[in-house]
Amino acid sequence: MPSRKKTTMFASAFFTCICSFVIICVVLATQHWMSSKVRFSGTNSSITVSLTYGLFSGTCEQFVDVGLQVSERTFQVAENLRNPKTKSMIVAIIVILVLSLLSSLLSSGFTCTNAVSNPYQTFLGPTGVYTWNSLCGIFTLIAMILFPVNIEENGLSVELACGCFSVLQTQIKSEHTYGYSYWIMLLIIFLNITSIIIIYFYDHARYSKKKEQEGPIENAPKDVILF
Repeated sequence: MPSRKKTTMFASAFFTCICSFVIICVVLATQHWMSSKVRFSGTNSSITVSLTYGLFSGTCEQFVDVGLQVSERTFQVAENLRNPKTKSMIVAIIVILVLSLLSSLLSSGFTCTNAVSNPYQTFLGPTGVYTWNSLCGIFTLIAMILFPVNIEENGLSVELACGCFSVLQTQIKSEHTYGYSYWIMLLIIFLNITSIIIIYFYDHARYSKKKEQEGPIENAPKDVILF
């Protein structure tokens, strides 16, 4: 059975890993990644399309001139994308977040195992926790970088707006506001770092205690050791 200190430390790390897992599920499930307003010039008027969307679905509505509003529509992101670049980028972000989800799940399993037992394999201990938490944080960071790239470089919001209302003409300007589904990914990275720090302190304390126990024998005079 593990010591009380080990159980406490790994249970704390397990809690942070579970929180990370839940937040990734929320990020994938919600559509508040981006709120955009894309303005187009029409024949006799200007049109503004307001969008709120995530990785899978979103809503859009159209405003003509001084506030005349077309009814709100729900759309599927993949169905509105025609550019292979934007579509492949969205797919890549989803795959990366799924990998992050799996990494978080494995990290939760490793911390739970160490909280209730003493695994013999080295990789099942702190090394495994470091590895999976690091991968989860890296995957999440990559997703956070790719999404703005898809917005700014590939014109994701503009393409989705055109998919919602096919009569749109020349784009004038666009405004983007990142939603909570995007920003809470920073919390995932923070939780992964917290897990690593907790296990590092436990591992460092265990190593220091082990060296203290070995110290008296190593420093003892040779005649005493022989005796």
